[in-house]
Amino acid sequence: MNKKIFLYTLLCLLIFSACQSNKKSKPSVSAKPLPKIEFSADSAYRYIAEQVAFGPRTPGSKAHRDCGDYLYAKMQSFGAQVQEQKADITTWDGKTFPMRNIIASYQPEKQERVLLFAHWDCRPWSDMESDAKERMKAVLGANDGASGVGVLMEIARQLGKQQTLPIGVDIIFFDLEDYGVPDWERDVKNSWCLGSQYWAKHPHKNAYNARYGILLDMVGTKNACFMWELFSKHYASQALYKVWNQAQALGYGQYFIQGDGGVLTDDHLYINTLAGIPSIDIIDYDESRGGFFEGWHTQHDDMRHIDKATLQAVGHTVLSVLYSE
Repeated sequence: MNKKIFLYTLLCLLIFSACQSNKKSKPSVSAKPLPKIEFSADSAYRYIAEQVAFGPRTPGSKAHRDCGDYLYAKMQSFGAQVQEQKADITTWDGKTFPMRNIIASYQPEKQERVLLFAHWDCRPWSDMESDAKERMKAVLGANDGASGVGVLMEIARQLGKQQTLPIGVDIIFFDLEDYGVPDWERDVKNSWCLGSQYWAKHPHKNAYNARYGILLDMVGTKNACFMWELFSKHYASQALYKVWNQAQALGYGQYFIQGDGGVLTDDHLYINTLAGIPSIDIIDYDESRGGFFEGWHTQHDDMRHIDKATLQAVGHTVLSVLYSE
């Protein structure tokens, strides 16, 4: 994904946020009391490992096809109504790949809905590698890709066990998120997040809408730092505060930091701007610690970076938010 920081946009959003702070009181850290919520970090970890076992899930590869089949079958086994959205997508370098968005719905008859999403493809290049010989190798994507999908799979499993929510839930695994321009090429506008861009223009259901959306990206590393991403704060502050307040109430404040982070181009941007659904990004990014996790867009993005405590914090928080509706 394009995790570059756009300083001008950041400045504009900071000014916007400062102006809004004069109109709103600071968000409370309290949250609605909830029944006991089950979430298994062991299961989420296993689903991540099973994705990684296919190898790099780069568009058009056998690993990509096989993993897509696996995700489709698993979501069906969790009791969801599953469909696929397929299209041939031309990328920034003129290549065409078969895009495959996987959409799982719970209680599809309900009008009021919440959207959860992550990307499931892998980056074809390790463009952050210091060794030039390694840069043309595909990324395994344990954290950048599989972690968000694994947490959502465990949430899906829990929803399948007890469908007692007063709202419907849609879970989308977006494809072709990480095929954006590599670091050594000249930037091309909108070269990232192609699966979510396509879905935002062609949703799986006519006139689809949701109360809000939550993106999970890079949610698996030890001591992860989830701050307020500023596109999220700009477009979906209510959902942002809802999630962070719930995390605080559950005792996960060391992960969910109530403070402004960077401005990041990610799938949620297009769900906000093209689909009009207020959406937030739960993403491990901290400028004070150098930005993204150590193995980002390198050959080291493997299962060594996946920590069950972090998976538990994210999954338990998101599932609790659903049950607070």
